[in-house]
Amino acid sequence: MIGLELSDEDWFKIETRLQNGLTVLSTLMRFSAPKKISLKAGLLISLMSLLLTGPVFAQNSRSAAAEEGVVVDKPSRLRNLVPADQLERSAAQQFVQMKRQAAQKNALAGDDHPQLVRLKTIANRLLPHTARWNPRAKDWPWEVQLFNASAINAFCMPGGKIGFYMGILERLALTDDEVAMIMGHEMAHALREHSRERLAKNQLTGIGASVLSSVLGLGDMGRMAMDYGAQLTMLKFSRDDESEADLIGLDIAARAGFDPRAGITLWRKMGAASKNAPPQWLSTHPSGNNRIAEIDRHLDQVLPLYAKAIGRTLDTLPPDPSL
Repeated sequence: MIGLELSDEDWFKIETRLQNGLTVLSTLMRFSAPKKISLKAGLLISLMSLLLTGPVFAQNSRSAAAEEGVVVDKPSRLRNLVPADQLERSAAQQFVQMKRQAAQKNALAGDDHPQLVRLKTIANRLLPHTARWNPRAKDWPWEVQLFNASAINAFCMPGGKIGFYMGILERLALTDDEVAMIMGHEMAHALREHSRERLAKNQLTGIGASVLSSVLGLGDMGRMAMDYGAQLTMLKFSRDDESEADLIGLDIAARAGFDPRAGITLWRKMGAASKNAPPQWLSTHPSGNNRIAEIDRHLDQVLPLYAKAIGRTLDTLPPDPSL
């Protein structure tokens, strides 16, 4: 297998070149006699069409939003290499397995646990604001679970399976606003299909000569659909993914009436907790000195959403919790 480390800028260049190649090949097919176009060219068109066609969420530009809020780039079309429904089914199966294993160890919170009730209440406020980032989200079987473990960790799997660990709530003494920042961040990863994109890029960089020849030889594309569930637990998002999730999480939380300025207090707590032993959540969510600065820089875009949600003006907002 071939393994490559590519930056987000590299992937943008690859996607652009694939799109250009698809345009050229499609033009050749239109103006040349069919017999003069090789089978390989036709198959390349099919492959690039698979990668570069598919839904692009409308809720990712200022013109589409037509209102206040954060603005992010369009999601990569490369994610179309991985079928969304198949990935979401695999994630759901992985989540069931996690719950089963936790229950066997008496580490799965009961439905009446106060912290789980709290998490579900926060989630119910956030969920109405998710579909603008991914229209399919309104049909996801969203679920929230609490694992009784000391790890400082939380996640949201493709398809809306949310998990929090007791450690992140208790060891950081999180307020509801801070919980909403984390939950919104994790929801954003699922909504923007960052796992799907990461898996697609992993497949392209590790595709190997045998799989590529199989694709070009009309082989079974299903061979590229690997055990997604197992891979989900090992994925690490890029710096761009994390920055995007921060901003979208702020937007979702603010629309739900949670103070986005809590993103600053949250990352201060994370920084303090990581001084001795880095929390598990930070191992896959790189921090850095500029993360708080980035959140602060975008507060002007989300504070009006927060003010509107709680029926206040910007001049009458509650005191800034970060001061």
